[in-house]
Amino acid sequence: MQEIDNTNVSKVLGKIVDYPNYYDKSILVREPRQSNRTHLYIGDENLPFVGFDVWNAYEVSALTANGLPVSGLMKIVYPANNRYIVESKSLKLYFNSFNMFVAGADTNSVIKFIEETVAMDLSDLLETKVECRFYTTKEIIRFNSGNHVAQSYDWDMYTTLEDEIDLDTIVFSKYSETPSLLRSDYKYKVQEIDALPMQRFHTSLLKSNCRVTRQPDWGDVFIQIKCADHINPVSLAAYIVSFRDECHFHEEICETIFKRLNDTFKPEMLTVMCLYTRRGGIDICPIRSTHQQCLSYLDLVDVNVPYHKTPRQ
Repeated sequence: MQEIDNTNVSKVLGKIVDYPNYYDKSILVREPRQSNRTHLYIGDENLPFVGFDVWNAYEVSALTANGLPVSGLMKIVYPANNRYIVESKSLKLYFNSFNMFVAGADTNSVIKFIEETVAMDLSDLLETKVECRFYTTKEIIRFNSGNHVAQSYDWDMYTTLEDEIDLDTIVFSKYSETPSLLRSDYKYKVQEIDALPMQRFHTSLLKSNCRVTRQPDWGDVFIQIKCADHINPVSLAAYIVSFRDECHFHEEICETIFKRLNDTFKPEMLTVMCLYTRRGGIDICPIRSTHQQCLSYLDLVDVNVPYHKTPRQ
């Protein structure tokens, strides 16, 4: 991948920055998505996918008038067709600016203030509609105790590459993104497109690095693809491993995986989710798909459903 201009996102990322002591939206930093789409021949006006960026911030808190801390999880969802992403360290600092801020008379008014303020500030920053929902720990426990199954990544639906193949017998030597590693075993012999099977893969082999600081980012990749090719699982594992020394943001990695699979296999349907582990109190979970209906049922993109973390998150 090409060198990227990090001037804008380096405002706070990779710098020693004092934590704000009061509510401050000016610390938020945005970055044009196009800065990493050009080399993939993706244009903002002609995207090959639909999708969302889902952020779960686990360290969000403010005070009531009585000085009671109100703490919880903030789930943030915004579409992938806007022009900007928010830089994660600036978002962390922004949330920290609420810590000693009296945001309402009681718990409910504090939650309402945080939800409305964050949605407004991020919508203005990113020039799109940003949905936000604040969940207390009690709400999350109550939800999870209902034996909720994470629709976004029902494990029984996916073939985990680490279980499918003996990775100890494979030689891995590419640690910069190498799409030529992807290959097919054979073509499906079907007469109708609808008869093509949906291939579903999962792997925890994804590791990339921050674009600015080079700190490691770890994640799970979930892929659903319907194409004429039977995808070779070893080649897919090798390709995901080839991101190991890449330095890009989470959203950029997800779009790259989508674009390479789309270009290589010309699928009828493709969905890629990269569910990254938490860093700085925030996990980032981008999802890209060829079809809107592939996303509509997923609890991942529903702001009104608490996020069901993967074991690694």
